[in-house]
Amino acid sequence: MTWIDRLAFFEPLDFAALGLLIAGWALIGWRIEHPGAKHPSTSLIMAEFRREWMQQMITREPRIFDAQIVSNLRQGTAFFASTSMIAIGGTLAVIGNAERLTGIANDLVLMDAPAFVWEVKLVILALFLTNAFLKFVWANRLFGYTAVVMASVPNDVTDANCGPRATQAGELNVTAARSFNRGLRSVYFALACAAWLAGPIPLLLATLFTLAVIWRREFASQSRTILLRSKT
Repeated sequence: MTWIDRLAFFEPLDFAALGLLIAGWALIGWRIEHPGAKHPSTSLIMAEFRREWMQQMITREPRIFDAQIVSNLRQGTAFFASTSMIAIGGTLAVIGNAERLTGIANDLVLMDAPAFVWEVKLVILALFLTNAFLKFVWANRLFGYTAVVMASVPNDVTDANCGPRATQAGELNVTAARSFNRGLRSVYFALACAAWLAGPIPLLLATLFTLAVIWRREFASQSRTILLRSKT
């Protein structure tokens, strides 16, 4: 059986729903990181606070408070990375028992699909989880870089290296947060992808719901309003 024959197991609506999932994941990420100047995203607003944090750190004595925050951020990335790894392992284990899964899945969703269909759906899900894992791991390392650069900021505020080092720490902090947010979005869309197991229409609905939730949190949330108010 060729790949073309195998793809015939999927309906056109399946391809449309999958296309919307991937396009939505890519476009919402781009929009969040490149918003209009008059309507910044929550992530972009927080990036400015991260830069300002590093500048305020220069004159803070002692700097234990700042070190604790970075440590907490690293713990968060480590938690999500380990959770993603567990989810990947579980998904791969299910793929390895696709034949056993097929009977149960067909009974639950009232379909008569071969094991190949379920394997493809689970592989796509695993790819989103893998991307999330890689983003979380990289964010964890970048927060580690941030901590090292923060430690290199001289205690003497008159030192010429104070400002540049703090700026470097701020940019690393922003980059780490960007990677962490990308990992979170991959997790969100992995959850939406899981709806594909119930069919293309649930996938379409789950994708639209996920896009709406992310859009609201980034562009229409109460927290964003508070952040904008504090900047004025």
